[in-house]
Amino acid sequence: MVPDRRIAAPAFRDRLLDVIAQRGMTQAAFARATGLDRSTLTQLLSDQTPRLPRAETLVAIATACGVSTDWLLGLNLREQVTQASFGEIMQIEPHEGLPIDDRMFQWMVETAGNKIRTVPVGFPDLLKTEAVLMHEYRHASGDAPPRWDSVTSRLEYLQRPETEIEACAAVQAIEEFAAGRGVWAGLAAVDRAEQIARIQTLSRELYPSFRLFLFDRRDLYSVPFTVFGTTRAAVFVGGFYFVFTWTEHIRALIRRFDQLVRGAVVQPPDIAAFFSNLKVPPD
Repeated sequence: MVPDRRIAAPAFRDRLLDVIAQRGMTQAAFARATGLDRSTLTQLLSDQTPRLPRAETLVAIATACGVSTDWLLGLNLREQVTQASFGEIMQIEPHEGLPIDDRMFQWMVETAGNKIRTVPVGFPDLLKTEAVLMHEYRHASGDAPPRWDSVTSRLEYLQRPETEIEACAAVQAIEEFAAGRGVWAGLAAVDRAEQIARIQTLSRELYPSFRLFLFDRRDLYSVPFTVFGTTRAAVFVGGFYFVFTWTEHIRALIRRFDQLVRGAVVQPPDIAAFFSNLKVPPD
């Protein structure tokens, strides 16, 4: 069916506005995500002279948003997902083997002004001392020397007051660290004690822009994942991430994160006191 431009152009504009709003994105972010020129997107969204996009632009938008071209043009009432869009809904991205690697940092920067929710492998990298980071990532970067200056600047960026981060970690992961068990075997007691003191300090200094919750692994469990605002979520599976941009997947992970927050046995105001009571056995 060939759409009537007088009907299809306003319908396209309305539905394009809908998908941008559903994803909680600015027009600039949406243009980047779909590969559109910002001026082109501005023209497509203008209510003065509604226009239809070129065929390749229409396909690019439909693919990136996970909807059919017919739905965008108002020819179909269902937001039918096209087969070509599944690669956009879930992607696989490699992990560089460093704390706050390039991809993770870029996603965090793009989330500026929105909340970041994260469940780390152990506890958040932005709280860690250099000694702890060196111990944890000593084998991860292969032959390349760790870029600790870059890591430090990125961690400092995430500690800015305008950055809102919530993190959930397991009480048992913290207790294992204090005792020097598991992956922390071989880390000197003095380094573990310094780390615990740093968390006490930062939990006070960064609150409320950074909030740490501790849950009991006997009651709740979670794989590591991070949700960047409402536009992207990444599930960490070792050497790579499963990255989701589909709204329902992101909402599901937000709901899971909220369950961890509600079930937390240590709340953010009590974090400093919890860490002050931890015992670090001598080497």
